[in-house]
Amino acid sequence: MQLAVFILAYPLLWLVSRLPFTIIYLLSDGIYGLLYYVIGYRKKVVRENLALVFPEKSEKERLKIEKKFYHHMCDMFMEMIKTMGISKKEIQKRFTVTNMELLTNLEEKGINTMLMLPHYASWEWVLSLNLQIKSKGYGIYQKIQNKYFDKLVRQIRGKFNTTLISTKESRKILKAAKESKELLMVGIISDQSPMVGRAKYWTDFMGIVVPVHVGGEEICKVNDIVPVYLKVRKKKRGYYEGTFKIITENPTKVEDYKITDAFLRETEKSIREAPEYYFWTHKRWKHRNKAPKAVHDKDIVTSNTLR
Repeated sequence: MQLAVFILAYPLLWLVSRLPFTIIYLLSDGIYGLLYYVIGYRKKVVRENLALVFPEKSEKERLKIEKKFYHHMCDMFMEMIKTMGISKKEIQKRFTVTNMELLTNLEEKGINTMLMLPHYASWEWVLSLNLQIKSKGYGIYQKIQNKYFDKLVRQIRGKFNTTLISTKESRKILKAAKESKELLMVGIISDQSPMVGRAKYWTDFMGIVVPVHVGGEEICKVNDIVPVYLKVRKKKRGYYEGTFKIITENPTKVEDYKITDAFLRETEKSIREAPEYYFWTHKRWKHRNKAPKAVHDKDIVTSNTLR
């Protein structure tokens, strides 16, 4: 069944990836109308999330964010497919960086880095950064159940020399890379909601206490990797701009969970600046009422950068 689904879908995906962006976005507009007005894909989840996070906004204001988000989500989906056929020159034109020298300077010092980013704006095209670095680029990701689509995603995301590693194998592979003295740049999306039973840390995110993933921080501490927040801004349709910000230059000396807190504070700032570019279909706050009692008494972290 998995192979049959892949065989049916792949030719269409390949064809779409060869279309010009003008057609890509016309298709995106059509998909938006279908998903939003006809299917209503996860509309209830999106509305609940926006109401939780922005109780101060009117229903009309939240509806405006909602519609913009669905437009952006459809664009993101089409851009991901387009990555199959996009050239190096084109993607470098569409995903630029304001301060590439920050990462270059760390590389020149032989410092390994971890790019921590949320599900915001474009995380797919961040992979094009590998065209500008000397480090070995790794991307930590969740494997897809369909092994054929998983292989395709590996190929797409590995197009610009990124080596994808699953969450389960990441620690072993990165430890081996460190021991071989390989210069690394690791990318990880760190704003997912972990399983309650495995949650090690609960904290405030957008005004709501939830469990948070700490895997990125733990990898940084164990391997002495400098965590860097990558802020991505959508300049206009199909064009994105990234800016690096060092979270701490001494990860092994930072108190536990402070790196995670700092990452979340930066993520919050991005969301509040342009909320329509956050991925609201995720059930990010689904465990909000399950926090241990002691968690509610903790101080909310307000610092943005650690040194």
